[in-house]
Amino acid sequence: MTDTAPSPVLPDGQALATLVAGKLCHDFISPAGAISSGLDLLKDPTAQDMRDDAMGLIEASAKKMIALVNFARVAFGAATSAERFSSAELGDLVSGLTEGGRATLNWAVSEGTWSKPQARAMVNLAYLTMAALPSGGVATIRTHVASDGIVIEGAAEGARARLKGEAVSGLAGQPLAEGLPGQWIQPYWLWLTVHDAGGVLDVQVEDGRVALVARMPN
Repeated sequence: MTDTAPSPVLPDGQALATLVAGKLCHDFISPAGAISSGLDLLKDPTAQDMRDDAMGLIEASAKKMIALVNFARVAFGAATSAERFSSAELGDLVSGLTEGGRATLNWAVSEGTWSKPQARAMVNLAYLTMAALPSGGVATIRTHVASDGIVIEGAAEGARARLKGEAVSGLAGQPLAEGLPGQWIQPYWLWLTVHDAGGVLDVQVEDGRVALVARMPN
């Protein structure tokens, strides 16, 4: 009798929370560690000639940490008591998190306000569109109104635009068969957000271009 490996399954509520928490910890540890290193340099009497470098490291890392927290509150959390978010607010969240990367963000979202599910989908879709450009390019995020709701489009255009296998599985609402859970959870979270709101998520991968399109009801 031949043993067969169990088929991968989608995570339940507790497992999903564990994966999201793990991703957030992974994202936070780098700027938090850099702040700690900068403080250690400030306290080191033999490293006073590096005081300006230490202050610069602390300032940049604190800015990154604040951007991560603000983004995560909308992308993964309840996002305070606000029920709707303006296009400008959401654009600032994404640009604050992706600033300094190789890709350029073109925020072409129409003016207006967006519900929590729409805002959550928009910022996650924008982040993943930027992430599809590891070697640089332009990520354009735009929206338009359709007869049955709104359409959120992300187009990543660059010489090496691509999606990792884990991201492809997550964006299709499929369980992770192999690879890194940390690379899978945010794409799956985007699919889950759109799906739970009664929408659909389409993904297209071509040479030099990746497109993510979320169609959601108003």
